[in-house]
Amino acid sequence: MAYRRTERVLHRLAARHAAIIAAAGELASEAGLDAVQIVPVAARAGIAAGTVYRYFPSKTELVSALVTGVAEREVAAVRLAASAAPGPLSALAAAIVSFAARAARQRRLASALLVEPIETREETAGLPYRRALAAELEPRIRAAIAGGHLPEQDTARAAAAVVGLLIEALLGPLAAEPARREDVQVVALLALRALGVIDARARGLVVQAAWPD
Repeated sequence: MAYRRTERVLHRLAARHAAIIAAAGELASEAGLDAVQIVPVAARAGIAAGTVYRYFPSKTELVSALVTGVAEREVAAVRLAASAAPGPLSALAAAIVSFAARAARQRRLASALLVEPIETREETAGLPYRRALAAELEPRIRAAIAGGHLPEQDTARAAAAVVGLLIEALLGPLAAEPARREDVQVVALLALRALGVIDARARGLVVQAAWPD
């Protein structure tokens, strides 16, 4: 009986944690990180503010948990798209197109987590998210080099540059809004060209990459 009671408690705690993160994500999607405050999050989740504080003592910790959850989900989607591709260069293209398309589709949330600071003068909330994306792209760039599809280059710097290009071109203040499918394809093509893919080949890779559902 005690075991079942403990199991129910753990389930309830996990469900409440998930509800808080979901509420924070909804607010960030609607109005950016400024809207992710403890009281509005509590109201959206249908619980008391004190309960949120028990899980997340500060906004910074709440936003960090939100970033971690979204980053894990999005990187997993990128990995899945790449794993379905027939070769290393196609896998790299699929990873780039997958991230770009998903970020454009969820632009407000992606922008909040990848571009906005948590608070004035604090570092960008999504720095761990950016690092996770670069870490996912780097071995794919290395594999494409090993296969003779890309010129020799510093793979860590190349991965970081591609992540920066995608974020700035699709989510930054100069990006067109809303981003259309054509915009995503143009940006993905630019990333592949920057890595050293010949233009005609790059165009074919972008067109052939599976569009995420």
